[in-house]
Amino acid sequence: MAKAELEVKPGDSRDLLSEIRSLIEAACRQTAAAVNVGLTALYWQIGNRILREVLGNERATYGEQIVATLSRQFVSEFGRGFEDQNRRMMQFADVFPDEAMSPHCGDN
Repeated sequence: MAKAELEVKPGDSRDLLSEIRSLIEAACRQTAAAVNVGLTALYWQIGNRILREVLGNERATYGEQIVATLSRQFVSEFGRGFEDQNRRMMQFADVFPDEAMSPHCGDN
């Protein structure tokens, strides 16, 4: 392509900038929605697994120890965001016991 074909006319630069900005912002919103859906499903699955399979729906002392141990391991591998997340994930799975009923971010 010749250099002249790549140049943007002065009057078109604002429209081009505005259109590209809109594309970037829309992609950011779509990406955030997709991440939220993925995290919501992940948190439900983790909470359900801990609540139903490990603890057997009981809140025994050994269950609290298991949750504390999992938290420490998750924090060491994935960061501080998992310090108290296990309890929240368990509450989430308890409130929405059926995966199909769990809320999905981005679905309207």
